[in-house]
Amino acid sequence: MSLMRKKQRVSGEIPTSSMADIAFLLLIFFLVTTVFDEERGLPIVLPEAESEQEVSQKNILHLLIQPDGTIRVKRGESPQEQVVTASAISSIWRQEFAQNENLIAAVKTHPNAPYRAMIDVLDQLQTAQADKISLQLLPEG
Repeated sequence: MSLMRKKQRVSGEIPTSSMADIAFLLLIFFLVTTVFDEERGLPIVLPEAESEQEVSQKNILHLLIQPDGTIRVKRGESPQEQVVTASAISSIWRQEFAQNENLIAAVKTHPNAPYRAMIDVLDQLQTAQADKISLQLLPEG
């Protein structure tokens, strides 16, 4: 008598019993080895403390950013202030700089002013190719 053995069929499936373990190990590996870039912010080069110099008021264009986001322009020691939009800063700078090449833009921002208003002013100064900019806090009150 001959014994007939059944042939075992080879399954066409991939064993998935340890797939979850492998997926978690890969996830942990990539989390540990990933390097995140730091947020860089605005590229501003600040001078050293020893480089402080007195500047004549006639060489300063004051850009005052108020708590409500309005922008006032004051020229030198003149008590007159002009309310302008951020988009007008570029043309004002070019006009004033054509008359005085030693001009410095003094951007004075109130602590409660919207951050966007200061960025808009700085963008307009960059568009006008202003290279002498002073950043200051506007005193409260």
